[in-house]
Amino acid sequence: MADRRVVLSWSSGKDSAWALKTLREAPGIEVVALLTTVAEQAGRVPMHHVAEHFLDRQVAAAGLPLIRIPLPSPCPNDVYEARMRAGLEAIKATGAREIAFGDLFLEDIREYRERMLDGSGVSPLFPLWKRDTAELAREMVAGGLEAIVTAVDTSLLDEAFVGRRFDDALLDALPDGVDPCAENGEFHSFACAGPMFDAPLRVRAGAKGRWERIVYVDLENA
Repeated sequence: MADRRVVLSWSSGKDSAWALKTLREAPGIEVVALLTTVAEQAGRVPMHHVAEHFLDRQVAAAGLPLIRIPLPSPCPNDVYEARMRAGLEAIKATGAREIAFGDLFLEDIREYRERMLDGSGVSPLFPLWKRDTAELAREMVAGGLEAIVTAVDTSLLDEAFVGRRFDDALLDALPDGVDPCAENGEFHSFACAGPMFDAPLRVRAGAKGRWERIVYVDLENA
């Protein structure tokens, strides 16, 4: 039996998918569940704009139960924090005392997570922290991770990138100043195949939509 039971914060994107692979390869760690926030009115994963039924298929392919935290829209910070506290109780009910995040280098995000967890009985874990993002992005591709860019912040990156596969060609095409792992929010993705899944998800990019400065695509079955 593993010494440490861990729940992974799951965005549906490439970084959380690679964090799952990394955690599963770490000695003494067992990932026992995934945790995702969902916009309850839209039925989508926030930021990534992924419909819930694709999230459900993804989680099933990962072979793990999902702790689902519904969020209203708009979601005031006090409501968000209250619902996350309820999520922490669900984490502890699994026997886990750690929650892992796929964060890479944004210090303010890490500090916020640590502050939120302080005194909760659940500790944060950052398995990809401070990895060189150029190297990490290439490692993901070489390691068999497949993902679709589902949303682009058009103030940071041209909307032509939305709907593209996350692969070497995309990485080669990114303009200077755009982080290869999009840690600054340049784009978001949906992981659809890789060593963290039992089987690939046959999906493709569908119709585009726009929400303020975000251009996104709906996923379709391929």
